[in-house]
Amino acid sequence: MVQDDPQKREIVNRRNFSFRLNLFFFATFFVFSVLIVRLAILQFVEGPSLREEEEKRGSKDVLIPPIRGNIYDSGGSPIAYSTSTQSLHYSIEPGTKKADSIAMAQKLFEVFQKYGNPKTAVTLEQIIKNMDLDYKKNTVTVPRRIKSGLTQDEIAYFMENRDLYQGIDIVEESIRHYDTSKFAVQLVGYLKKFGGGAENNLYKDRAKTDDPRLKYLQQEDVGYDGLEYMFQDVLRGKNGLKTYPVNAASRVIGPPVITKPEKGDNIYLTINRHVQEVTEQAIMDQLHFLQTTPDRDRHEDNAKTGYAVAIEVKTGKIIAMASMPDYNPNIWEGGKISTEDYDMISNVLQNGTISPVIGPYKDPKEQRKHPSSVVFLGSTQKPLSILIGLNEKLFTTNQTYTDTGSFYYGREGSTRRRIGNAKGHVYGVLDPAKAIAKSSNPFMAKMVGDALYRKDSDKGVAIWDSYVKQFGLGADTESGLLNESKGVIGYFHEEEAASAQSALILASFGQMGRYTTLQLAQYAATLASHGKRMKPQFVKEIRDADGKVVQSFQPEVLNTINFPEKYWDEIETGMLNVSVTEFNNAPYKVLRKTGTSQQQVSGATVENSVFIASAPAEDPVIAVAVVIPEGGFGAYGAAPVARKILDAYDDAIGMNGVPKKPKTPVNPPTTGTGTTGTPAGTPAGTTTENGKTDTTQ
Repeated sequence: MVQDDPQKREIVNRRNFSFRLNLFFFATFFVFSVLIVRLAILQFVEGPSLREEEEKRGSKDVLIPPIRGNIYDSGGSPIAYSTSTQSLHYSIEPGTKKADSIAMAQKLFEVFQKYGNPKTAVTLEQIIKNMDLDYKKNTVTVPRRIKSGLTQDEIAYFMENRDLYQGIDIVEESIRHYDTSKFAVQLVGYLKKFGGGAENNLYKDRAKTDDPRLKYLQQEDVGYDGLEYMFQDVLRGKNGLKTYPVNAASRVIGPPVITKPEKGDNIYLTINRHVQEVTEQAIMDQLHFLQTTPDRDRHEDNAKTGYAVAIEVKTGKIIAMASMPDYNPNIWEGGKISTEDYDMISNVLQNGTISPVIGPYKDPKEQRKHPSSVVFLGSTQKPLSILIGLNEKLFTTNQTYTDTGSFYYGREGSTRRRIGNAKGHVYGVLDPAKAIAKSSNPFMAKMVGDALYRKDSDKGVAIWDSYVKQFGLGADTESGLLNESKGVIGYFHEEEAASAQSALILASFGQMGRYTTLQLAQYAATLASHGKRMKPQFVKEIRDADGKVVQSFQPEVLNTINFPEKYWDEIETGMLNVSVTEFNNAPYKVLRKTGTSQQQVSGATVENSVFIASAPAEDPVIAVAVVIPEGGFGAYGAAPVARKILDAYDDAIGMNGVPKKPKTPVNPPTTGTGTTGTPAGTPAGTTTENGKTDTTQ
């Protein structure tokens, strides 16, 4: 066996050692390179986010609710406003036992007893309930409001002895108050607690934010209807922050850094206080009059509700909006309401000028016997019917029709239907203007409804629909208010169930569409402006907390209807001559139209009083619509209210731009019955959509 050469073996060993040493140094170099690159990434790429996470883990934010902005009328008087108050909140810190919190409640109760105001005293049971120790309302991280309206002595004591009350914090909050005169209640709206269910529907999208200054608090009051909801983002403001340093166990280890809340902006309405108060009182007076002096053959004593809207023709500004009766909105103070209080106001809570409201009937069976606030136009439809007839070349401004008191359509026999005038009137020879003035149903049925059917039987109803929606009837007014109804269109159903002829004839004198009071006001203003449909405006400007204007609102034309001027002149001639005793002595000329719509409710016939007007006739600046469900003839039930509204506008703003001073101060209604009124006016007619005979005036 040949022996290995020792010298050669040494050389091989040295080579292997060198290789292993080089491999070791290379591996070490590679590891250090990776570490250096990783450190660079941590420092320069991920450093900012890691520092943010470190700060987040080393601090705890406690949100301070924002101070809500105020709502003012057009003259700058507050309608809804917030006042600041000091509240004591309790936070359940990690590791706190239920018994410890109950012991804390006992200590707080003793302090409240010693330093608090007896009028705002809270019981020990209420303190424990407010702590929500079983987490029924809040998560563990949400501070619990224990007591609001702390006295200066209570505040001073807790500030001096903060270390003795772990988890206690004093927070400045705002409480919402409303004008005690119950001013435009349903339009303004109300607030509810965000954590009371609001976040599950109205606020489900708004609540999705990581910005702590915009995040909603569980105990925060938020707009839930009307302008309070519509302008929620403007009024709310931004949260304040108390940022506490905490240790790894999430315990506070130092004083907080405070970012003050940002107050919400203030909104200034177009609503004029004098006109609004006159409108509200006029409705209540008229309801009292109708309830106490009904016509023997009618049932005006069933009139329990009334609705009115006044809108400027050229700007779309809403000067008054009243849904009566109303209620005291301060019942919502604190964002909560008892079941008893809610039951008391539930039937008048909604804004009846924009949505269906039946009235103050508690019994569901009784409710079904009465119409809602969304009613048929009745004869207030007729100026538009004439415009449609003229523009469709169904007749001319000079063409006449002989009103014999009846118009018949349908086959001979049981399906034959008669259209007649109120009280069997026969008006003789009528041109279009006189047909409006006399409110002739046979004229509208024959010359408009039936003629449009015969001209285009297949598309007649669609043509009608196109016209009326341009005037805002059955269309969105675009007011922006929550839960606004577009009305109830009946002519398509009538076309399908009966015939296009029947649908058009009934529609021609106001029996195929039920609309809101705001839609009627927009319609009246569109007639007065010769075809400019304006967007309803409720706010004229928004100002910040320092009074600086941050946004102003300009008139907005939604659509324009182009008809020859002679067509507009024709309907205005007719509207000027509508007989309404209430306007005989008016110091300004008024374009007006009465309407009395009959409808079947639970098998009985009820009569709704409807009225539209604009003034001054030469160059209208204000239009009004009034609806009194079950109020009888339009001239009798609704016109007196419209006259008072127009007079109030003349007093406060002026038909010619120069206001007249109100002769006497107006006291807003304080009861549900109002005071005795003495409205004038003579019955002018009726409308029915059911049976063999249909009459309207």
